[in-house]
Amino acid sequence: MSTDLSKGEHTFKVLLYYMFVPIDDPAMLATEQHDLCSELGLRGRILTSKEGINGTVSGPNDACDAYVAHMHADPRFASMVFKVDPANDHVFRKLFVRVKDELVTFRAADAPPVWECTGQHLSPEEWLEMMQRDDVVILDGRTGYEFDIGHFRGAIRPDVDSFREFPEWIENHLGEDKERPILTYCTGGIRCEKLSGWMLKAGFKNVYQLDGGIVSYGKDPNVLGAKWDGKCYVFDERIAVDINHTDDRKVVGRCHHCGAPTETYRNCINVECNLQHLVCPECEQRMEGACSISCQTAPRRHAPQHPHPYHSSATPTT
Repeated sequence: MSTDLSKGEHTFKVLLYYMFVPIDDPAMLATEQHDLCSELGLRGRILTSKEGINGTVSGPNDACDAYVAHMHADPRFASMVFKVDPANDHVFRKLFVRVKDELVTFRAADAPPVWECTGQHLSPEEWLEMMQRDDVVILDGRTGYEFDIGHFRGAIRPDVDSFREFPEWIENHLGEDKERPILTYCTGGIRCEKLSGWMLKAGFKNVYQLDGGIVSYGKDPNVLGAKWDGKCYVFDERIAVDINHTDDRKVVGRCHHCGAPTETYRNCINVECNLQHLVCPECEQRMEGACSISCQTAPRRHAPQHPHPYHSSATPTT
């Protein structure tokens, strides 16, 4: 995908990016990133590790342009692709930069380094063509709550709460499909880089990944997000973004209480619960923001969540 950062009518941008590359001193890189983003006035979450960098930040157009130019001037990140969304303001409240053992927590000791082994990348057009074949398995590389608000038509919903649960789930549910083409996808592509490499090492013969993830697929002018149903969950105050820009768009989210179609996520008002759940306007009002009757009368409750229904505290996962 192009990194042309056209300004349009919006004064802010959101940058989503990652790159797997050996880093000798991830702590120093984290310090440099914190200083750079603070100077530019960027907010968001950035992870560094010995295997690279993973981040999503927001800021004024000129500041985002300067950040991209700075990163591309570093030989380690000269080819790093930035996915760009327009915005009217920051989509993060603060700047967080952390050093981690892994860019995305997988914890599979037998997972090969991404620069040594990963699944074949498919362009949006190749993906759209291949996902309509009868012999493929479409595997969503995200968690259940991400799947529930939007996913590719015909995709498998993994029953996992975290990325590190995938190896066991795959062994238990896809072990007999090692000869079939496996199509993996995630928000921005980073999880599938690791997941597809692990699957190849585990004996799966034909493993593919959507290049640039769901976000890039929705921006492609040729496919226009076709065959994507619902919205794409994102880890910032936007909560979810549109992907399918064709006339064949469907709402797949269902209210936690009544099952009505909805695309609104809320966190339970009970501080001790905080369950993130899909809810329709009627049930949100009826339940007063609670996910259950018991939470409705909890002694410690959040203030109303408007205008931002969910302030994510999660690390960037793309």
